[in-house]
Amino acid sequence: MNSNYLKWIFLFSLALLWGSSFILIKKGLDGFSPLQLTALRVLITGIFLVIIGFKKVKQIKKSQWKWIIISGFIGTMFPTLLFSYAETEIDSTIASILNSTVPLLALITGVLFFSKQFFKKQFTGVIVGLAGSVLLILAGASLNPNQNYWFGVLPVIASLMYAFNANILKTYLDDISALGIATGSFLVLIPPAFAILIFTDFFDVEFLAQETVQTSLGYIVLLALFGTALAKILFNRLIQLSDPVFSTSVTYLIPIVALFWGFLDGEKFNLYQLAAGVVILFGVYISNRKKKQKKEDKAKPVEA
Repeated sequence: MNSNYLKWIFLFSLALLWGSSFILIKKGLDGFSPLQLTALRVLITGIFLVIIGFKKVKQIKKSQWKWIIISGFIGTMFPTLLFSYAETEIDSTIASILNSTVPLLALITGVLFFSKQFFKKQFTGVIVGLAGSVLLILAGASLNPNQNYWFGVLPVIASLMYAFNANILKTYLDDISALGIATGSFLVLIPPAFAILIFTDFFDVEFLAQETVQTSLGYIVLLALFGTALAKILFNRLIQLSDPVFSTSVTYLIPIVALFWGFLDGEKFNLYQLAAGVVILFGVYISNRKKKQKKEDKAKPVEA
């Protein structure tokens, strides 16, 4: 299949997977603490990836392991923990909306730290998408005035980590298969995740026997296998097919899916949020549309 079409398939698949992750986190927090949820999600994902992709780890060169380790922590472990803590105080939809700052942060970090260039249309699309995200936040805040929105800082910090990770993947790990990167990064996370579960008494028989815990465990298994393992493989491949700005623009689509699940779960929703979702989609279109193949139409890169 043409790579241009394939990257769009990956983009919308990721939006569905990651957009559904926020409601699964919310359900997982009914029975587990944020720390337990993070460790369990990482451990299940890690074991699954090692089973299916251990041979791919051989592709990783010795000099690349430091980037694999960094990617594991700032691309998975720390952001997952921050989002889990955030959802103890704010709605899952609001957390997903704040995650949509990733493309802008990927653009900024790419220019400042990775010597990347960007195009005017990318910048315009990012700003339009970000404006839509701000509208979504304001609409959500008006509907839920009693929530502690200081916890909204946590998803923004997590989004900054995602932005750095996207640039690291494209700059230093582009020659490794998507499965190889995912397996390697989770391989290094398995020991700390297992240690956290021991430390938090996760393996206590009485604790695991609780009905709420067992129900939440089911949600976390779904979250780990689909929202983490499969999504990580698709995202790593998407980075290789495109660039960090396009790949992270999936975070503009994620809130639309998250809003749908939040609405079904009783979270409030209004027409202002729907309109903001349309603005977000328009921003994605502007950022990634292709111009006609004429010299005068080619976008000129903006120097940092």
